[in-house]
Amino acid sequence: MNPKNYCLLSGVIFGVVALAHLCRLFLHWPITLGSWQAPMWISVPGLIVPGALSVWGLRLGLGKSHA
Repeated sequence: MNPKNYCLLSGVIFGVVALAHLCRLFLHWPITLGSWQAPMWISVPGLIVPGALSVWGLRLGLGKSHA
């Protein structure tokens, strides 16, 4: 896999993760791991970090400049 395709694929995957966290925030989907219920605020950084990585990967994969 060449670097351009890797960046595009990473951008799409991170975008799906960010979209899932956005849906969780708006639709109030619960997340339970064992007996622990994840609070809603967990999805805020779960939206911001993968969202930023998605934009970064897609920009690199599409050959967009930083400016």
